[in-house]
Amino acid sequence: MAKFNQPDERNEGTQVWVNGLTPRNQACVSVLDSSVQGGDAVWEGLRLRDGMLLQFHEHVRRLRDSAHAMAFVSIPSVDEVLSAVLQTVAANRMRDGVHIRLTLTRGIKCTSGMDPRLNTQGPTLIVLPEYKGAVYGDEGLTLISACTRRNPPSCVDSKIHHANLINNILAKIEANLAGADDAVMLDLRGFISETNATNIFIVRDGILMTPFAVACLPGITRAFVLEIAQAIGLPVREADLSLTEMYTADEAFTTGTMGGLAHVERVDGRMIGNGKIGPMTVQLKAAYAERIPATGILID
Repeated sequence: MAKFNQPDERNEGTQVWVNGLTPRNQACVSVLDSSVQGGDAVWEGLRLRDGMLLQFHEHVRRLRDSAHAMAFVSIPSVDEVLSAVLQTVAANRMRDGVHIRLTLTRGIKCTSGMDPRLNTQGPTLIVLPEYKGAVYGDEGLTLISACTRRNPPSCVDSKIHHANLINNILAKIEANLAGADDAVMLDLRGFISETNATNIFIVRDGILMTPFAVACLPGITRAFVLEIAQAIGLPVREADLSLTEMYTADEAFTTGTMGGLAHVERVDGRMIGNGKIGPMTVQLKAAYAERIPATGILID
């Protein structure tokens, strides 16, 4: 398992939201729900820290945009999603160190089948709050390159934050079997896309670089880091990046809601730089920690 992605006993006995509050140990969706029938759902991950829902509006916009792109007939408003989240965290008296998994499925079908016209009830909104720390901690990550490729937009557009994550899961299995933390996924041309769970940045000759958001999710943390880098005057560019460029980078780190900025120590056995967190990564981590609270909304 990822370094700190472990069960927390404080989550036992909590309340979750499945179109309404319900005990976590009793929560379920129908066998006819679209998420069960075909992975037909979209999702987001939120962080609750010091009573603040960080980047709530950015995440819910992507959730709703993804549902719209997938032609969901009924999509909860921002206020409806916020109300469900607030009721759920209030029921659990949660304020800090919490990850919230939002899932919106197309809803319940009248009979088994992939046709969305079979959906007669929907959507299903799920709010799953859990006490969970940053999944990677402060240790360096060990990555391997996966044989499983990231799908291009001509197959399934990665800009839809859908719940059909088989490609990513297969890549994660490769990482598990290799004893690595995560896997670097390439696009069909052989350029770096992202890891199975996060976006990737490298530093070469003082320039911060990240892959084009073609076959990768243009992550919210990725966008925030790019914004921070430009604001503090760091040279930044998006580019097609090969594995060789990552192997020979001075620094490398990943970005994501669950892990923030996590530095990479090795990729496919090659040490990145001196294997320790690099100065630009340190600078960006500090700037991120300083600026991220301003993106939040108070829960009370």
